[in-house]
Formats: sequence, C-alpha cells, structure tokens
Amino acid sequence: MSHRRDDRSTPSRLPVSLLAGRVILLTCCLFSVAAYALPKHETRAVHKQIEGLEMEWRQAQVDNDIAVIANLLADDYVGITANGTVETKAQTIAQRRAGTIRITSLDLDDLKVRLYGDTAVVTSKAELQGVNGQSDISGTYRYTRVYNRRLGQWKIVSFEASRIHDVDARPGKHNP
Repeated sequence: MSHRRDDRSTPSRLPVSLLAGRVILLTCCLFSVAAYALPKHETRAVHKQIEGLEMEWRQAQVDNDIAVIANLLADDYVGITANGTVETKAQTIAQRRAGTIRITSLDLDDLKVRLYGDTAVVTSKAELQGVNGQSDISGTYRYTRVYNRRLGQWKIVSFEASRIHDVDARPGKHNP
C-alpha cells in the first residue's frame, strides 16, 4: 500500500487556493478601509460635533463649570500646559475646584478639526484673560486637543498649549 501523493492534483489546487486567498485578502482590505472612511456628510457632522464640544469646553473654562469639565475629560487624560506642567484629569479638576486657575475670557480662532477614525485632533489659537494663582496667564496661545470616541462619546484624552510670544519681545530681536 503506497501513500504516494498524486502530484497531478497539486497544481490544480494551488492556483484555486491562491486565488481564494487573494480574494479574501482583498475583501478584508476593502472592509477595513470602509470602516475608517466616513461619507462626506458624516464627516461634516462629526466636525460640527467636535467644534460644538470645543465651544462647550471654552464655556466651561470661563464659567469654571467643574461638572462639564469632568464629563469632557477622559479618565486617562494627560494635559501639558504652556509652562510644561503635566496634569492628569484629577489634577485639572482639583485646580479648578480650588480656584487656582480662573479664566475670565477665552476667544478661539483658526479652529481646525482633523479626523482619524475614532480620534479627532483639534488645533486652534486662543486669546485668553486669566490667572493661575498670582500669575497672570493672559495672552495668545496655540493648542492641540485630542478627542477619542469611546462607547459612542467623544472624550478629551490629551491637550498641549504653547504661548505665542510677541514678535518684538523674542530674544535676538533688535529694534532700530
């Protein structure tokens, strides 16, 4: 009794299985692209939703509305302030509760939203009036805020701000 494999059947099976593998691979690729590609009207709707959350955040800052701030921040939120301080959600809320940071005016300009699946990256320019303890923090800032959609809700997961300094006050700038 011979267990010899019939070599004549192998060539006909190989192309079919290769073809089937390619079809499966192509189908998977198409579905994965479709999962991240939103129709234009849905993309516009998400942009508007994120812009609305930015306005909600702005108002919560001015009103010192801790409940709204806590609701918008993800539990694993990490923020980096303009002076380089790293803050967690708990630290951010504690500062607001203590009244350490008080923002009296906050105007946003040049707001841009970019979407990457369930992540939205917002960049903007902010003109603010306020104090952090005894220090005046009034000025113009550029910031990046990152939202992530979790269980259908957008939460702020990251933030970083940089102060825009007056061009004439930059080191090395000489006035005639």
